[in-house]
Amino acid sequence: MRTEPFDFDGADGRRVRARLDRPDGQVRAWALFAHCFTCGKDNLAATRISRALASEGVGTLRIDFAGIGEAGVTPMPAGFSVDVGDLVAAAAHMARHGCAPGLLVGHSLGGAAAIAAAGDIDSVKAVATIGAPFDVDHVLKLLGPGAEGLAHGETHVAAVGGRPVSVGAGFAEDLKAQDQRSRLETLRRALLVLHSPVDQIVGVEEAAGIFQAARHPKSFVSLDRADHLLSDPADAAYAAAVIAAWAGRYVDDMATGAAPLAADGVVRVSETGAGKFQVRVEAGGARLMADEPVSVGGLASGPTPYELVAAGLGACTVMTLRLYAEKKGLPLERASVEVRHERQAGQTPPDVFERTLKLEGAFDEAQRARLFEIADKCPVHRTLEGGARVVTRADAPALPAPCEEEHFREMDEACAGN
Repeated sequence: MRTEPFDFDGADGRRVRARLDRPDGQVRAWALFAHCFTCGKDNLAATRISRALASEGVGTLRIDFAGIGEAGVTPMPAGFSVDVGDLVAAAAHMARHGCAPGLLVGHSLGGAAAIAAAGDIDSVKAVATIGAPFDVDHVLKLLGPGAEGLAHGETHVAAVGGRPVSVGAGFAEDLKAQDQRSRLETLRRALLVLHSPVDQIVGVEEAAGIFQAARHPKSFVSLDRADHLLSDPADAAYAAAVIAAWAGRYVDDMATGAAPLAADGVVRVSETGAGKFQVRVEAGGARLMADEPVSVGGLASGPTPYELVAAGLGACTVMTLRLYAEKKGLPLERASVEVRHERQAGQTPPDVFERTLKLEGAFDEAQRARLFEIADKCPVHRTLEGGARVVTRADAPALPAPCEEEHFREMDEACAGN
């Protein structure tokens, strides 16, 4: 897992500090994390959950809401509406870098902010809250009556969860103006509510309010014995594992905002924004990652380009052998092949693909030898040995389906009459 700065400008032009936790391997999804009222992006709970999600393959961005200072400085939150705006701006920043969030995760008041922001982030398919209040003005009970009716320039300081927090004029009024019930009723995203039954700061009845107001699909998970701040690393890890497993149903492959799968006969390759080399490959109705080894600056999250070429040769070889065995009635039970690519300087051609066949079945030596000869006739083998032309154009149209038919016609020809 790698952590990197990911700062951006908020809607009001203010610079928002952010950190992106990237998985080491293939990215299953992208998430945006909203911290608790008295916390920040570097708070233990925020850091532990974000990094635990990254370890589950969910790249996660955590941001500092407006008014949150460096460690040891008393925070002065700017207001709930500003927090929501920061989340929307963060999601747009992620989208511009190819990692639009499919999942919003919010802790405590950050959970309420995630619910409020979800409707304005098209890429979000699921929302998970941890210890979140249903009525956001629940925070006023923690701040005390002095937080209301403040004049411009006045502040109120209170201890929340053992930490001092300062709020200014308009903070309480902004909270009272929020209609979370209406937002939950029209959320139109999958919702996961995680809450501890022994939470002493935000009671579990708040989770019940969220769950009852929301429409399906919705789920509830009890964080048994956990405190509000998830101070036990095991509780944070458990919450992250549950969120990642649950979100897989809703956000895998959608979190990146990927376009529809490539048309038949087309292979689409696009950058993911993760690492120097990682790309997403879409072909045949499936998606996979391609990358380079860590030794050359990659993430080792998928096969290299030459390994993909080798895979094409191996796949075509096995398919051709199966087709021939069925046509000739040979007792080929299973065919497999290992392909290795080497570049031998001074040789012509310099690139060598070494293919090792493993053929299982009760056939004689003559039949085995014939299968080895047929392997050399597979279409991809012929292409590699004969060479091919590469034509590059801008916005190339989809290749016609007959190209795929031509491939199988070549395989038939390789097997016919042999």
